Amino acid sequence: MNPVRILLTTTSYQDIAGPHHELLEATGVEIVRERGPLPESKMLELAGDFDAILCGDDQITRAVLEKAAPRLKILSKYGIGVDKIDVKAATEMGIPLSFCPGVNHTTVAEHTFALLLALVRHLVEIANATRAGNWKRLTGHEIMGKTIGIVGLGRIGKEVAIRAKAFGMTVIAYDVYWDEAFATSHGVTRAASVAEIFEKSDVISLHTNLTPETRDMVRAETIATMKDGVILLNCSRGEVVHTADLAAALESGKVGGYGADVLDEEPPPADHPLLKAKNCIVTSHIGSRTYESVQRQAMMAAQNLLHLLRGEKPLAQVNDVPPPAALL
Repeated sequence: MNPVRILLTTTSYQDIAGPHHELLEATGVEIVRERGPLPESKMLELAGDFDAILCGDDQITRAVLEKAAPRLKILSKYGIGVDKIDVKAATEMGIPLSFCPGVNHTTVAEHTFALLLALVRHLVEIANATRAGNWKRLTGHEIMGKTIGIVGLGRIGKEVAIRAKAFGMTVIAYDVYWDEAFATSHGVTRAASVAEIFEKSDVISLHTNLTPETRDMVRAETIATMKDGVILLNCSRGEVVHTADLAAALESGKVGGYGADVLDEEPPPADHPLLKAKNCIVTSHIGSRTYESVQRQAMMAAQNLLHLLRGEKPLAQVNDVPPPAALL
């Protein structure tokens, strides 16, 4: 019988010290480390040699899963988003997929406000000018009294709402699964649709999953319905925004600023339109990358994996597939 082999791809897990390393290594399994997120081509190259994958945002397509089977028995996702994984194919093949809900909502909400404040007060431009010896004094805006519209009032969206209220903002939100108790206790007004969020908000913060319905939800047609000078924030997925349309709206001034932690291609090519767009701040998908959050996510991902290796149910699972026979 071959020794159990695990493919570990998430760089956050690998780069931050913590008990998750000892927990995984104590299993005695062979751990192969790669620097993700890996494209489909690299995943296809590696597929077939592993019993389990502890993955980040690697492209785990049906083709990858077909090549990985029948040896692959477990997928443990570091983080929440599983849009890079063909969940339907994994379910059909009887591969359980665990994930880590509830571990990074505070961190991402804080990063969302870091982007917002940097945009409205021109912090990046001013700090760079000052460092270069240029005493540049630009005039910014307050966010107090402004309306923020939140698309997706899940764990992260709720934390954004709490912080927005603390800043004196009016909060409206849209979510298919509406939490009336939270909205009432925190003074959040329910919007009837995403269209209403787009029309009424001074600041729009996107916290939705990537689905066929949300892909390119911000495009020329919907941007036209927004207020002139609207600020857009995206700490969800890059693909919910149509890049070319947004770049054009930034150039024209229709969109007053874009703060994003995600892009439609990561890492981006040197000529990506948003890298040099006007009033645009893009960070390298590090919204959840704090020491505290990484340790929480990594520990949960490792615990999920360990449970599945033992033939037990994980702490949280995306699909309804029973654990495999114990591998440890």
